[in-house]
Amino acid sequence: MAIYDLVIRGGTLADGTGGPLRSGDVGVRDGRIVAVGEVDGDATRTIDADGALVAPGFVDIHTHYDGQATWDSALAPSSWHGVTTVVAGNCGVGFAPVRPSDHQRLIELMEGVEDIPGAALHEGLSWDWQTFGEYMDAVERVPHDIDIGLQLPHGALRLHVMGERGADREPATGDDIAEMAEIARQAVLDGALGFTTSRTMNHRTSTGDYTPTLTAEADELVGIASGLGAAGRGVLQVVSDYRDVDAEFAIFRRMAEESGRPLSTSLAQSSMAPSMYRRVLELLAEANADGVPMRAQVAARAVGILLGLQCTWNPFLRNPVYQEIAGLPVAERAQAMGDPAFKARLLEVDRPHPSYGEMFELGDPPDYEPDPSSSIAARAARDGRQANEYAYEIIRRDEGRAFLYQPFLNWADGNLDAVGEMLADPNAVPGLSDGGAHVGTICDGSFPTTLLTLWGRDRDRGQLGLPLLVARQCRDTAATVGLHDRGVLAPGYRADINVIDHERLTMRAPEMHFDLPAGGKRLLQRAEGYLHTIVAGEGVYEDGEATGARPGRLVRGPQEASR
Repeated sequence: MAIYDLVIRGGTLADGTGGPLRSGDVGVRDGRIVAVGEVDGDATRTIDADGALVAPGFVDIHTHYDGQATWDSALAPSSWHGVTTVVAGNCGVGFAPVRPSDHQRLIELMEGVEDIPGAALHEGLSWDWQTFGEYMDAVERVPHDIDIGLQLPHGALRLHVMGERGADREPATGDDIAEMAEIARQAVLDGALGFTTSRTMNHRTSTGDYTPTLTAEADELVGIASGLGAAGRGVLQVVSDYRDVDAEFAIFRRMAEESGRPLSTSLAQSSMAPSMYRRVLELLAEANADGVPMRAQVAARAVGILLGLQCTWNPFLRNPVYQEIAGLPVAERAQAMGDPAFKARLLEVDRPHPSYGEMFELGDPPDYEPDPSSSIAARAARDGRQANEYAYEIIRRDEGRAFLYQPFLNWADGNLDAVGEMLADPNAVPGLSDGGAHVGTICDGSFPTTLLTLWGRDRDRGQLGLPLLVARQCRDTAATVGLHDRGVLAPGYRADINVIDHERLTMRAPEMHFDLPAGGKRLLQRAEGYLHTIVAGEGVYEDGEATGARPGRLVRGPQEASR
């Protein structure tokens, strides 16, 4: 009789602790790691990992699979990039708690904030829930390839308790706050990992209204956080424009300090205030030195928009001549754009925009730190052409499937030095991939792959080393949301494991798929080099292909490793 269900032999272990790489084996039984090092004994299955990197499964704590998880067993594209646990419900948007009369409002909020087609949500969501606990039950009924944790979103909570007053961003009364706090308390007791809110003007509904949580006052935020404090569990997640850095951070610190619950804040470099992120990092250091647990969630590269004929946006979307063909299928649009007379008419009324200086052709594999000299404007100038004509020719290539890439966060310096600075900060963890969201504009579910390739292998300066990178994407992300049972290759931890050909690891160019409910579109991106992705001891992906196994489960509440 075999001692182990699985043994991974002879790999190079990046064990998630940040310690040096070392050779060794990993033994698995009953979904847990039971031995690491030199593992003797028979196994039902053996994986030869000679020459491969063996790491814990990646934990992505900033996704938006809130809708997809109710109808889709595969949490792609995250699960294609070594991710074995995702956390949804970020940025204060989600689908519970909800009254039947508010279904449309929550769809408009998710569609506007996260660019998920409303038609897909209308067809895909069953709405067989009202409370957050009932929503978690609905997610739990769907078998998944990887684990998923859920958080209580402030937008849905505010609408549920305050109705029209909440949508209109009126101040919450004491009774409103008490009711929201009680719902938050019960949600984390039922298994929600935490509570999330948004205070950014970038977040609007599909009808153009600001998110209901934009101007929520400090007493409301601290009051809801106190509900988690009363339960003694759960984490807090916030996103903000930081227009007044110190004042805004003071509110978030109060939330963490008065509730006693850990808080993480989304953080990126903005071109409007290129050094602001450093002040937030300073404030985080002060808070942690004072015993208030607060972290930043930071991206592995620039956050960039994809533009093209298949996408939500392209450079000519508002051009009146382009609008003549805007309703045609993509391939027919691309063909029409090949007509010299049509092109001349379109360009005659078009004017090159300064953004072409920060817009690039997205190749295969994509270059996510392109040299400024390769921008559309720079290339056009060298060829003696207008930038808009250059962009026009690119987006009609490949029957209209080509993409332009325009980084807009973490790109104020024309490089990713600020990203490296944030990733190296001890109070920061990788996040912000937005897996499952921005399906027609952004494809950042591949952030974990960028972390291991750009920062662990390819970049000439600022490499951070594989042990640190793996620890950040595995143990540290998991701990940020209270999951202390994963992210480390050690006995007692969940057998969520990646076996990776690190030298071959690479991303392919994103592709547009039309497989959401109601034929909705979404950007997906493959990777090469993930040899095995294992969840609770079961292989879910081999050489990038799904095995059909569905060991993923809903993670209810904080977790501890078995000893």
